[in-house]
Amino acid sequence: MDIPYEYTVVLPEGYKEGERYPVLFALHGKGSNERDLLGLAEPLKDEFILIGIRGDLPMGQGYQYYELRSLGNPIRELFDRAVARLEAFIEYASEQYAVDPERRYVLGFSQGAILAMTLALTMGDRIKGIVALNGYVPDFVKTEYPLQSVTNMSIFISHGEFDPVFPIKIGHETAAYLNSLNDRVIFRTYPCGHEVTGANRQELLTFLREDSLNSHVKE
Repeated sequence: MDIPYEYTVVLPEGYKEGERYPVLFALHGKGSNERDLLGLAEPLKDEFILIGIRGDLPMGQGYQYYELRSLGNPIRELFDRAVARLEAFIEYASEQYAVDPERRYVLGFSQGAILAMTLALTMGDRIKGIVALNGYVPDFVKTEYPLQSVTNMSIFISHGEFDPVFPIKIGHETAAYLNSLNDRVIFRTYPCGHEVTGANRQELLTFLREDSLNSHVKE
């Protein structure tokens, strides 16, 4: 099959095909690239397979996964296409590398967070958990997409209290929506704008590390 996206993969030291590793798929924000969130997740590189996925639409010096009609209003055809292609990529990469299918995680920031939460809702138990930073779930996803259960999914979402792009009200609304589907959602706010603080980074890394270890023990 054609590879849906350009990507960068970081394999754990001592990587062995015969073993199975948790994997973290990283989705960047508008105008960035596939290496952006790999730096954020770098402390996990000895435990996880890290895969940064590059958006396939150029934007400035970087890339995006879909275009907007206006802020918060994705071009529906491009958004639908991105979701389908990302699902296909996750399955492709899971076959190419020694991925534990029970420990697949998606990390996203801004546009990447919007897609991470959408993938959670469309892929259901094919994903173990998500980390969504400063994003939201589009209304048309909630009402028009065929949604899968996220009851057993591990979900960490966070938002900047002074985010000028997606105001904090959106963060609280997103948390309330996901909490209506999963009563174990972790929601954190931080005194910052549209960005990731050091404290945010530390908490999300701890969440991913602990969740992947607990999942492994239960198998």
